[in-house]
Amino acid sequence: HLFINGQWKEASSYLELRSPYSGEIIAEVGQADESDTDDAIEAAKKAAKKMAKMPAHERAAILDKAASLLEQRKEEMARILATEAAKPLKTARGEIARTIQTYRFAATEARQIHGETVPLDAAPGGEGRIAFTLRKPIGVVGAITPFNFPFNLVAHKVGPAIAAGNTVVLKPASQTPLASLALAEIFQEAGLPAGALNIIPGKGSVVGEKLVKDNRIAAVTFTGSPEVGIAMKNKAGLKRITLELGSNSGLIIDGNVEITKELIDRCIIGAFSFSGQVCISIQRIYVHEDKVAEFAEKFTEAAERLVIGDPLDEATDMSAMIAAKDVDRMESWVSAAVARGAKVLTGGKRINERLYPPTILTHVPTDEPISCQEVFGPLVALSSFTSLDEAIAAVNDSRFGLQAGIYT
Repeated sequence: HLFINGQWKEASSYLELRSPYSGEIIAEVGQADESDTDDAIEAAKKAAKKMAKMPAHERAAILDKAASLLEQRKEEMARILATEAAKPLKTARGEIARTIQTYRFAATEARQIHGETVPLDAAPGGEGRIAFTLRKPIGVVGAITPFNFPFNLVAHKVGPAIAAGNTVVLKPASQTPLASLALAEIFQEAGLPAGALNIIPGKGSVVGEKLVKDNRIAAVTFTGSPEVGIAMKNKAGLKRITLELGSNSGLIIDGNVEITKELIDRCIIGAFSFSGQVCISIQRIYVHEDKVAEFAEKFTEAAERLVIGDPLDEATDMSAMIAAKDVDRMESWVSAAVARGAKVLTGGKRINERLYPPTILTHVPTDEPISCQEVFGPLVALSSFTSLDEAIAAVNDSRFGLQAGIYT
């Protein structure tokens, strides 16, 4: 069902939700239509008055209580993640732990939101006068979240909005709505007023479109692809909009660095956690020419030791990609790079329609998608360099700017 104004509401249509790993039906999820979206926005608009009057200590207490309730149910939440997103349990537990921290950080911030005093004597006539500012809630926040961190990226949007006294209409990703819907009862139990958090799964063309265009929405926050984000910004009018879009993160390993097991393990986690479906996943690695052969050998061996399988198996390191079309895309991008001279050190071919192995390539042309676009999958392009300036220039030769790393 949909969660609107503190109550579960039956939807006019439902969509089968299938496990990315097994393909089995795991739920039937209500899909909000335009009328449902309108109801959710109106509920949030009405609740905004109550939230704006709520003192900081009450907002903080609600967020702290929500974090505590998540802590009590953390294993249940991790299993929801593993089931609907195919995120391996060991990785899912890490996300839940981080989500709890995020809500606690938000609770801390709720207690210390303040304005400032401004002396006015910079201009004649301002002598002996001061001004002061107060921070006030803006109202209804429309939040649109992706599939890859359905607990923590929701927390990044919901936590600060509540901390500042706003209300939220949340549209979760179509593949991972259960994580968001689980939050409804948690925040209800934590004491959040009805209407302050509304959760409405549905099509982007319906729910997302209305959140972006409706004048009752004061701000939109979105994490996802650059193409969708740019389209939102063009439609949002004068409302505030916060976008976290793409990346193709680069890592530099200089020649004076020892290629230790710890370094290799960090690179494996950075590149292949959740099958690379992470916005700051390492996609390009530049290693000094004196170290590249040693790094390539150790990195490849470590990648080949990763256990690929059922996300609910404690031993699993990598599982299914979120959709079969992404496996097709991995294969297509690798084939395109190989056709132009790239070499595959490991991986490079699908395991089945849902699983793609960790894949490392060398000699990838810089204008191939693996190098210049966002892979969002378990592919890494490995290159060598002679000087650090050359490596930095290579990392910066990108339209993305979200994340980079260096070992020196």
